[in-house]
Amino acid sequence: MFRHRPVRSAAFVLGTALAALAATVPAGAQPSGAHSTGARPADPRAAGDVRSLPGVAPRAETATLYDDEPGGNADADDPAIWRDSAQPGRSLVIATAKEGGLRVYDLDARLVQSVPAPPAAGPDDAPGRFNNVDLVHGLRLPSGRADVAVTSDRGHDRLRVHRITPGRSGGPLTDVTDPAAPPVFSADQGEINDQHTAYGLATWTDRATGRSYALVSRRNRTTIALLELVPTPAGTVTYRKIRSLDLPSSFRLPDGTSWTPCGEPGELPQVEGMVVDPANGMLYAGQEDIGIWRVRADLTGAAPKLVDRVREYGVPAAFDEESEECVAGADPGFGGSRLSADVEGLTLLTEADGDGYLLASSQGDDTFALYDRELEDANEYEGGFRVTGTADGAVDGSEECDGAAVLNAPLGTEYPRGLLVVQDGHDSPVEGGREGTDFTFVDLGDVLDRVDG
Repeated sequence: MFRHRPVRSAAFVLGTALAALAATVPAGAQPSGAHSTGARPADPRAAGDVRSLPGVAPRAETATLYDDEPGGNADADDPAIWRDSAQPGRSLVIATAKEGGLRVYDLDARLVQSVPAPPAAGPDDAPGRFNNVDLVHGLRLPSGRADVAVTSDRGHDRLRVHRITPGRSGGPLTDVTDPAAPPVFSADQGEINDQHTAYGLATWTDRATGRSYALVSRRNRTTIALLELVPTPAGTVTYRKIRSLDLPSSFRLPDGTSWTPCGEPGELPQVEGMVVDPANGMLYAGQEDIGIWRVRADLTGAAPKLVDRVREYGVPAAFDEESEECVAGADPGFGGSRLSADVEGLTLLTEADGDGYLLASSQGDDTFALYDRELEDANEYEGGFRVTGTADGAVDGSEECDGAAVLNAPLGTEYPRGLLVVQDGHDSPVEGGREGTDFTFVDLGDVLDRVDG
């Protein structure tokens, strides 16, 4: 039978008892400076006081989604921005709503289409649950090239593929998933119901071969799988697994001890937010309670490198069965200074000259961190910001952000300098005390003015 497990807040996942650990990080996987001792480095741009970071007000937000029966169990999670090259002002935001399926919005944050998640396979099985979404441009189908949205269906442990056709009657998305598409990680329905299933997702098209892929993480595990997207003669899309990689689950600390982050028994530190830099084929993966990793998107070559760590890195803690929370001990000071667990949505802000930023959601303190995109600069930290509410209170900011998407391209008269869309984990106001989520639209020009200024 499907076992539903509630999502834990970042405060539940801080560390675990050191006596239970033995494994260490593979050679080459340590972050820069991981073996130095002492407190966290002082950084005037991110010394832990998030109030010092500039605030950026949004332009619009979507209608509230409610994760309850009247709301269709819809819970905002991860957005992607599709640009209509013929009419940029009619571009779309495609976003996941978990059991609520997919939502498609216009640039005014108005609902264009709602796509339901697939039903449960049986009465005791998990329902469809759309977790993360990303886009593939120009995927070759029998009918010609098409842009598609690829979504991780955590409930069924599969990928779902929707063709994007602007102006189509009934909505721009059409499901073109091959009915025979296999589970990503599970051997059978019993394993699917355990929900160690497809979770985070990023797409990637190899410029050398033209082949398109999805990189998919596994819920409550450290595994990332590389799947090639394969069009079928029937016009549908399936996939085949190429290889997989397991990130570390425990770490050697500078004082010689080993540490692994705390979680419920049997759970490992999972990855969700991911993005691939198309210029160099590098995957950035956010291991929620650890930090941001960089590795080749084909999952070969050098060992993964930890670009930055969360503040809670190395903090010992033990899981309390009664409260179902992790009780933390003293902070030994081995963590970073810019990210607060969980590290979540990762997205890439590209610039015409090849520069740009890797943007990460620091969910634990409601901020966003920017890192240099160029490898020559070792992905150094460039600054951060917060998404605050508007002065008149008409649109609230973003709290506990799960997913984010950015597009640095003109999108009509509303967003001539591009768009940033972030999930808001605590929308307000809401009806009758219900907990709500939504997606918040931010003018990218406002962000760059505040950060670069």
